[in-house]
Amino acid sequence: MPGLRDGALPDSQTIVSRSTRQAALAAAAAARDARAEEIVVLDLRKLSFSFDFFVICSATSARRLQTIADDIQEALSRKSGAARCEGDPAGGWVLVDAGSVVAHVLSTEARGFYGLERLWADAPRLPVPGGVSEPAASSRR
Repeated sequence: MPGLRDGALPDSQTIVSRSTRQAALAAAAAARDARAEEIVVLDLRKLSFSFDFFVICSATSARRLQTIADDIQEALSRKSGAARCEGDPAGGWVLVDAGSVVAHVLSTEARGFYGLERLWADAPRLPVPGGVSEPAASSRR
């Protein structure tokens, strides 16, 4: 990949791609630090025109779900300039939208029901910093 060392500048798509990847990993780190469970980062760049990355994680209570969503929103706002939350923790799903990076914070029950990993099964997974575990086999079916 061309870089500053060889005198060529990377193209704008490479720069954007790198920054959205960093934002997705920052969201995953924020989720990890807020004690989210089963954090997954899906790379959708070759599968979707609307999104580059999904961050999916679980919470065991509505209060924890809101805390995780707030922390992810703060991390994404620092990385991408703006992020907004939609959804209701009591309903089991809060979405944090930062444009190209979208984080889904779900209750364990909602995650199993909606099966986002199944819908995007062809998406490559990024390793999550800090050794966060993959979802249990039952939630990937």
